[in-house]
Amino acid sequence: MLLPSITPTMSLALFPSSSSTFPRFPLLHHTTHFSLHLPFHQCRKPLSLSNYSLHYRYPQPRPPSVSSSSAGESGELAAEERELLEGIAEIVAEAGVSGSESVWIAANSPQYAKMLRESVRELDELSLWNSWMKDGKMEMTHTPLLLKEKVKYIAREKGDYGKIPYLESIGLNFSSSVHLARLLSSESLPSLILKVKYVKEIFFSGSDDERVAGKLARCMMHHLSISVDEDVQQTLSFFEKIEARRGGLGMLGSCDASFKYLIESFPRLLLLSVESNMKPIVKFFENVGVPRKRMGNVLLLFPPLLFRELEEQIRAGSWPFKMVGALDKKFGRMLVKYPWVLSTGILKNYKDILGFFEAEKVPKFSIERAILDWPLLLGCSSGKLKPMVEQLDNLGVRTTKLGKVIATSPQLLLQRPEDFRKVVTFLQGLGFDNDGIGKILARCPEIFATRSENTLQQKLEFLTSLGILKQEVPRVIKKYPEFFVSDIDRTVVPRLRYLMKCGLTERNVASMIVRFSPLLGYSIEEVLRPKLEFLVNTMGKSVKEVLYYPRYFSYSLEKKIKPRVFVLRSRNIDCSLKDMLAKNDDEFATDYLGLGRMHVSAR
Repeated sequence: MLLPSITPTMSLALFPSSSSTFPRFPLLHHTTHFSLHLPFHQCRKPLSLSNYSLHYRYPQPRPPSVSSSSAGESGELAAEERELLEGIAEIVAEAGVSGSESVWIAANSPQYAKMLRESVRELDELSLWNSWMKDGKMEMTHTPLLLKEKVKYIAREKGDYGKIPYLESIGLNFSSSVHLARLLSSESLPSLILKVKYVKEIFFSGSDDERVAGKLARCMMHHLSISVDEDVQQTLSFFEKIEARRGGLGMLGSCDASFKYLIESFPRLLLLSVESNMKPIVKFFENVGVPRKRMGNVLLLFPPLLFRELEEQIRAGSWPFKMVGALDKKFGRMLVKYPWVLSTGILKNYKDILGFFEAEKVPKFSIERAILDWPLLLGCSSGKLKPMVEQLDNLGVRTTKLGKVIATSPQLLLQRPEDFRKVVTFLQGLGFDNDGIGKILARCPEIFATRSENTLQQKLEFLTSLGILKQEVPRVIKKYPEFFVSDIDRTVVPRLRYLMKCGLTERNVASMIVRFSPLLGYSIEEVLRPKLEFLVNTMGKSVKEVLYYPRYFSYSLEKKIKPRVFVLRSRNIDCSLKDMLAKNDDEFATDYLGLGRMHVSAR
């Protein structure tokens, strides 16, 4: 909000104490403070601060005594300050701004006020006012000019039409305000105010967590290792300004903390047309699937996007992303993850990355899938990717296998080689050789993206706490390496508790895990419950049956278990779960039906 909310009586502190959110005017050298009370019914009247009552308040504790001469000087200064602010507020109101908003702007542009006051003093010292009136430069008057009239005259001569004090009031420093006001000379103040509100809306509204933008900015900067174009360099300079402030990049998503730096870094934003430039970009984002609550983050991470003719670039075919099938809703997801994807340097690097992996004989569709899922790869040079590719090659993961790994877990390519080797060393400690580690890597590359071997150790300790022997652990991991990336508390523990609730002991469950460790990954509602209920209620068997053949849970209930149960029941044949399910169709038909072939769907 640019304005304080207006209540039946609005109190606006023009010269608050240092703890207030409003700045104190530097030119006020005494310690008197006052508040301006705006009656609600007067807020829409033509501005004149004489309509409002000024209430003085003094810092506590009061001075022990104030001489009459000091009190008089203080009163004169207060009256002078009021005239100064009245003059600024009236100039702003002349530009088409409401009275209450004009007062707010005047109260929050101290450097502009200081400039006007110093200009008045210079002209006072030169005694130019009377001569100017005689020469017709000013309207002739028979009474001495009030400070307010002098201030208004100088402000009109400056010709900024209230834009300098407004820009200062929204957080820009004075020099930036002066510079930008010159660039915006053709813009009216009311339209500028509406534009600022719109910029704030599209950049800072929607996100539930202001810290998300800062986290993404750090990630993008951390993985950038190629030459960048001017737009990205300017964006990095913007990030550096935020980083230098209290709270750092964590405050990037905060309007109060970063808006002024956004405008100072990209003053062209306020030169754009809302209708012709900004709204079409917003519409483009919506069309390619950028969620509204993430749109502000995309723009904060790459503000120059608003300067682009994106749809024209698409029609001209100047982007390579058609090669990865990204110009649809997938493209929106790419933008959310990596807004720099539209910079010229990133676009050029796409071809370099493609060439690097093609030289490694990695299938092109795997490269495209990796970039779609993890577009930060586009900011990496092939030289930065090469060390990790070599680490994978040492474990036998190359060509097609490498393609599957990077398509499944592209973030692994951005892992530090030393962190990757820690995971390799951990698995070697369990007894796996390079070939075994390579197979685990090809099946579950996410394990190697972890940055802490402590996490892996804790999960091993969980297995041993169930009664699984240390020498049995490698067998469990070999059959189900995905356990290392499972959420134990939210998924694994509830599954084991469910099995024990059905009549199995903890020792039974541990034995089942050793025999068939993928059991740890089966959903209760989709796998465990329906198959146990069918086992007990339809087949009439004990829950203990799964103890001897836990692989029972791996077969399709509809396509394999039920058809074979109904065939055996029709022939009054009773057999174990293993005998019923472990045989292929031909073996099952030969052993139980005396046929050469049986057409029963496989699992």
